[in-house]
Amino acid sequence: MAAPKILIIPGSLRSGSHNAKLAAQAAYEFALAGVEVTRLSLADFALPIYDGDLQAKSGVPKNALNIKRMMAAHHGILLVTPEYNASVPALLKNMLDWVSRVQDPHETRGQVFRQRPFAIAAASENRLGGTRALAALRLILASLQAHVIPSQLSLSFAHQAYDDMDKLKNPADSEALQALVRQLIDVSRRMM
Repeated sequence: MAAPKILIIPGSLRSGSHNAKLAAQAAYEFALAGVEVTRLSLADFALPIYDGDLQAKSGVPKNALNIKRMMAAHHGILLVTPEYNASVPALLKNMLDWVSRVQDPHETRGQVFRQRPFAIAAASENRLGGTRALAALRLILASLQAHVIPSQLSLSFAHQAYDDMDKLKNPADSEALQALVRQLIDVSRRMM
């Protein structure tokens, strides 16, 4: 059986982002597992704030269509989110709002969310490690009828979690990431 293709989308554009580092570490773990992995930067896919009037006037932006098609070209998706005010950042929520509006010919709106598994992870400098953002993200994805795998990664004290090479220092954090990677690969294979 062919190895699944995994798409990683970090929900942060900040320089030195703990979540971008976590996404990079996840990409490394997927590569070690023999999986083809793509890491997308939302900086390369600028989107206006979702507005139903804008959609009615101009349609869905090309970048939303491009992200949706990238998602469709992969068997599994990992979303890595920061936590802003106990929820997901506007950047990630806005992308999900726009992509959920894309409807290519011969498919239903939002079909891309229902046909592949999603994994979620967060990194935060506080002790909760982004768990509130993960709960909010899981709720958003559930409303889109996405299959979100049970495992998730909540990286606490992220400002202390990486070594000089941006690798996770704590073996428990590394093991949690590897478990998330394995589960997303397994579920992606079953859904291929």
